[in-house]
Amino acid sequence: MSAAITPSPAPVKPILSVNNVEVIYDHVILVLKGVSVTVPRGGIVAILGANGAGKTTTLKAISNLLKAERGEVTKGNIEFEGERVDTMSPNELVKRGCIQVMEGRHCFGHLNIEENLLTGAFTRRDGNAAIKRDMEKVYDYFPRLQQRKLSMAGYTSGGEQQMCAIGRALMSKPKMILLDEPSMGLAPQIVEEIFEIVKDLNAKEGVSFLIAEQNTNMALKYATYGYIMETGRIVMDGEAKSLRENEDVKEFYLGVSEGAKKSFRDVKYYKRRKRWLA
Repeated sequence: MSAAITPSPAPVKPILSVNNVEVIYDHVILVLKGVSVTVPRGGIVAILGANGAGKTTTLKAISNLLKAERGEVTKGNIEFEGERVDTMSPNELVKRGCIQVMEGRHCFGHLNIEENLLTGAFTRRDGNAAIKRDMEKVYDYFPRLQQRKLSMAGYTSGGEQQMCAIGRALMSKPKMILLDEPSMGLAPQIVEEIFEIVKDLNAKEGVSFLIAEQNTNMALKYATYGYIMETGRIVMDGEAKSLRENEDVKEFYLGVSEGAKKSFRDVKYYKRRKRWLA
């Protein structure tokens, strides 16, 4: 009698799929050129690159905020939980559980911290008791916010404003957060504290993260997978560990190189020989 064959488990679908997306501003400026990014459910994925590489535009294409800046997705498609979302409005996407934390924090400066957090629950319809429970959960993750909850957000520190922006996103009960340049303008110890909280939210709450970040070293420390962008294209991707060990990534993004120190002229010449630009 032959042994029963156990069927293979069905592959887990990613929570987010960006498929060959092209973005144009003002009907003429091509910014993204065939960008494809996948975020597994419960994953932390980083988009890395210098200022102007296209990281923020990628996040705004996902969150449908391009139209406010006269941009549009002209090719490709974006799927969230298996459903095409690039034609939806931003608030529809938030209701489905995908929310962006903008670069520069963007707190409401004239509101206090607690009022800012409550604005994140604007789309919810599950009652005040549930919102209060989630507020306490945010304070558990960000004890500093509880200490400053009655302070005007505009008078708090940059780190506290970034925590407030992430906490506000959590109040919408997200399945996924698009986090844009969380380290910008912050002291290294604050950056590490915020990334540790991101790690906890991912592990304990199951929130998936797509992080656009210039601080490659910090991002690859916490992400499981990374994409490197240059001039609107994905030029390299892989597991975070393999990217950290890649010699090109070390030299151009981590500031580490093997062998003798190169002069600036040598570095300029070598940059023209990047494998992905060949």
